[in-house]
Amino acid sequence: MKEEILKAKIRERYGKIALSGNSDCCCTPQECNSVEFNPKLSSISIGYNDKELEAIPETSILGVGCGAPLNFADLKEGDTVLDLGSGAGIDAFLASKIVKESGKVIGIDFTHEMLMKSRKAAAENGFKNVEFKKGDIENNIPVVNNSVDAAISNCVINLTKDKVKTFREIYRILKKGGMGRMIISDLITSKEVEEKSVNSERWCSCVDGALTKENYLKSIEVAGFQNIVVLSEQPYLNEKDGRKITSLVIRAVTN
Repeated sequence: MKEEILKAKIRERYGKIALSGNSDCCCTPQECNSVEFNPKLSSISIGYNDKELEAIPETSILGVGCGAPLNFADLKEGDTVLDLGSGAGIDAFLASKIVKESGKVIGIDFTHEMLMKSRKAAAENGFKNVEFKKGDIENNIPVVNNSVDAAISNCVINLTKDKVKTFREIYRILKKGGMGRMIISDLITSKEVEEKSVNSERWCSCVDGALTKENYLKSIEVAGFQNIVVLSEQPYLNEKDGRKITSLVIRAVTN
């Protein structure tokens, strides 16, 4: 399926999620479209801290992730952090609490409705060290080379068509010499879907675009990263066709 068609579908799906506040079965193991679905409880179930969530805007919590990369990011005061596919801002706001006024958090998203939601939350809640920019993480991250201490992402890179290209863009903006690090949560699959069988709705649900663990890690290596480590690996979903979906948290550094 062509990249532009997939991107249009992704924008449409996530735009609806931003407006409704319902994850609509996107990147979450919980049942959707039911009275039981609770974005905060869904977030806690994948590793977020209840008390920390209480300190950020409630509108930023949509329950659409597959892990909690900040738990492994080792952020410190003064860091510059890039949140790739920042959505409504949950990880960006949490990171801003850690890096404080001397640090900076930049959220990148290409969905207009998500950007409006996160920007409004930042303005209304006084988050002055957070900025949300429109950008395509696969083709053009609007950040200068060699300027970011840590890049984080939560179940977003699997939505891109060309993972190597995406990781190269991330590598470009990170500080070099081992100073820049990438910490991401994402989904992998036991068997990849052939191009001819890709379903756009299932791609938007973080399934059909998933790579095998071997190919995912290889994509990171080809992009230039080193010291690639899987920090967490959890069963996530069993597909009806027999494929097993697993969530990973991965850390890698620049050379």
